[in-house]
Amino acid sequence: MSKKEAVSMSPSRAGVVVTLIGIALILVGAAMYVLPGPGLPFLLLGLAVAVAGAALWFTDRKASS
Repeated sequence: MSKKEAVSMSPSRAGVVVTLIGIALILVGAAMYVLPGPGLPFLLLGLAVAVAGAALWFTDRKASS
């Protein structure tokens, strides 16, 4: 059996992925406002994740240029 190497992801790409996850959580939270469920916690969590991902993405873009 061969060992699998760890897949490395650049901080810029990781920032984009985290931002997209945050946007998905925001959309789920918005849907839960009209559907039964905890809408506000999902909106706040999605906003926090999206901002963290955007910060990671923009700081890597600034460092590489």
